[in-house]
Amino acid sequence: MPLFGSHLSVAGGMVNALIEGERLKMDTVQVFTKNQQQWKARPLDPKASQDWLTELKRLGWTDRAVSHASYLINLASPDDGLWNKSIDLMVVELERCEALSIPFLVHHPGAYTTSDEDAGLTRIAKAYKQIFKRTKGFRTVSCLEDTVGSGSNLGRTFDQLADLRGRIIDQTGEPARVGFCLDTCHAHAGGYDMSSRASADAALDEFDRLCGLDNLRCLHLNDSLKAMGSRRDRHAHIGEGTITNPPERKRRALRDSGFAAVVNRPELRGKPMILETPKGDDEKGVPHDSRNLRRLRQMVD
Repeated sequence: MPLFGSHLSVAGGMVNALIEGERLKMDTVQVFTKNQQQWKARPLDPKASQDWLTELKRLGWTDRAVSHASYLINLASPDDGLWNKSIDLMVVELERCEALSIPFLVHHPGAYTTSDEDAGLTRIAKAYKQIFKRTKGFRTVSCLEDTVGSGSNLGRTFDQLADLRGRIIDQTGEPARVGFCLDTCHAHAGGYDMSSRASADAALDEFDRLCGLDNLRCLHLNDSLKAMGSRRDRHAHIGEGTITNPPERKRRALRDSGFAAVVNRPELRGKPMILETPKGDDEKGVPHDSRNLRRLRQMVD
């Protein structure tokens, strides 16, 4: 069975995300381990960390929790100051994940800004040489997330992601420490048709050929508010975006949508599938996360 979860708040203590995840009948969670809008991070509080670890073990989620790195990080930056700050923060992110028994750290590859694609990819790989040297022996896997490819952001195409992972491995010699996170909204808005079960299966086949589904360590399941190929990163509730309701066709049944291909893919069983959809409650007071999870579970064969 797929492992369904959501990105949850750690307000009031990190353990609260686990408590809320259990309350909403999830199988896992994704969290920020620090304020993602700040470069500096307060040291982990020993009691808060122990509470998290105790609850994580009780739930049996030590092999499936996910963290998302700060959006401030840009390992592709040609600016030495920003590049070095980004390396330092990635090290901190990995240290926190390692201390909290979080096996997967997701991050966007980066934007090359005033340089070019090749220079940006090279810059990321060289950053990883430092990052992995400074975190030698860590178990946490860095997961490169696909993007919509807006501006100079890298990671839109599967062949570019494969190229980047190859460069990182060449620099570090540590293939087990770098994998991928596939975001359905990003893939769709980036140009991969995820709107039908057949087209999404074809996209997953291409990902497997280029990147390897065994290297796909976790997923983000989000519908897309914008059209396929729009290069616009706007998440929507499951069943309320252009993946499940493409503008040029009649509304699809959920079981005929691309999400059905993802949740039923044999190679993806047991991998965390995380919602990053809008929070809050619907008009009946039902949490949006619960509604989205119910729709995903309805698609499992």
